Amino acid sequence: MRLFLIWLAAALLMVPASMAMAQNADGISNLKLPDISSYTSPKSETSLALSGGGAITLSAQLTDKGADITRGIVWRVFKPEASSDGKLPMVASAHGGTAVFQLQPGSYLVHASYGRAGATKRITVGKDAKRESLVLDAGGLKLDAVLSGGVRIPPKKLRFSIYEGTAEANGDRALIIPDVEPNSVVRLNAGVYHVVSTYGAVNAVIRSDIRVEAGKLTEATVEHRAAEMTMKLVRETGGEAIADTSWSLLNESGDPIKEAVGAFASMVLAEGQYTIIAKNRDRIYQKDFTVVAGQNQEIEVLATEASAIDPEEGAD
Repeated sequence: MRLFLIWLAAALLMVPASMAMAQNADGISNLKLPDISSYTSPKSETSLALSGGGAITLSAQLTDKGADITRGIVWRVFKPEASSDGKLPMVASAHGGTAVFQLQPGSYLVHASYGRAGATKRITVGKDAKRESLVLDAGGLKLDAVLSGGVRIPPKKLRFSIYEGTAEANGDRALIIPDVEPNSVVRLNAGVYHVVSTYGAVNAVIRSDIRVEAGKLTEATVEHRAAEMTMKLVRETGGEAIADTSWSLLNESGDPIKEAVGAFASMVLAEGQYTIIAKNRDRIYQKDFTVVAGQNQEIEVLATEASAIDPEEGAD
């Protein structure tokens, strides 16, 4: 596997905003917003910003010296004390860039989410207008994968999952974002993330640890050593595929890893040694084959007496 990292000091591209994980800030610890279980939504559709209160202008930056983010932010303002149900009451929200709220004097918690990046800050509102800014300490991640020699992989057959960089005591990692499409930009808080690239749906999987830096777009491309294989059962070399065939794929150790039904069995496989078993009309046939990275193949299994195996042996 080769991992190519290209650091681009550029403004982040827009992607749809989504639920965000909050960072610790200003002494606020273990606060996760806006998880639906963490706050109480307003009881009506009318704005809860109050006229006659203090005006507070909120802005956010990717880094402490960065420019204000002009769009894509979801702002939520909460009372800091939980209600009787244990949830934080949300008093106001806004979408876009810099936002202005008119709030009653008092203390509040403000959460800004930008894609999957987020930050939380405690603010105090008085009668006089004031301004507060939140530093998200965030960057972007753009993922792609190729085959040996730089051959592009069809985007529909390629997906990424992004996990926390640090594993838990049992070895598991918390999933942050599943099913990320290639070449889409994901906004994340700065840090190290564990990325899993999946080509196809069997065993072509590449894992990488990738660092996201604040204020930068990280582009990472991984190389899959795999190929697309198509199996068919034929009565003679070059013949037509026999319909109603059941397929079972075994790895080099003899463990079953994939089953399929039909005239053709098409799948993406990591390079290595395999055995394919075909069953048709109570007859079982098998063939050993090798997957070479980047070399797509069509595997023909001959339905002849010489290639047939005992049904009980095939079941094992």
